Amino acid sequence: MKAYLETTEWKADYRVPNNVYLLDGDWLHAMLAEGSKAAKWFTKPIRIDRRGRKFQEVSAVQFGSQRPAEITTITVVGSKGNSYQVDPAIGTCTCPGFAFRGNCKHVKELAKN
Repeated sequence: MKAYLETTEWKADYRVPNNVYLLDGDWLHAMLAEGSKAAKWFTKPIRIDRRGRKFQEVSAVQFGSQRPAEITTITVVGSKGNSYQVDPAIGTCTCPGFAFRGNCKHVKELAKN
């Protein structure tokens, strides 16, 4: 996961705050609102649309001490021999199926155990 500061210049009559996001690809796991010291962690990742928005990678240290529980990933081998990282605690996977649908057989299989 990587942290990104949004640097989008919004075209609005009012000021739109740019926040810091903790992302795994297009999946948002936590957000640090502008001016806030405490991150908001989501129980399930939220897919965000990055089209038309600008981001700058920043240090994720601001999320590290506030993480509710250490994220532990499990490496699984898919049906075609590719390795993927599954986080059973929050139900995410790095496989293309999860990226497309938001769920996959790898997460479901680990949830059974």
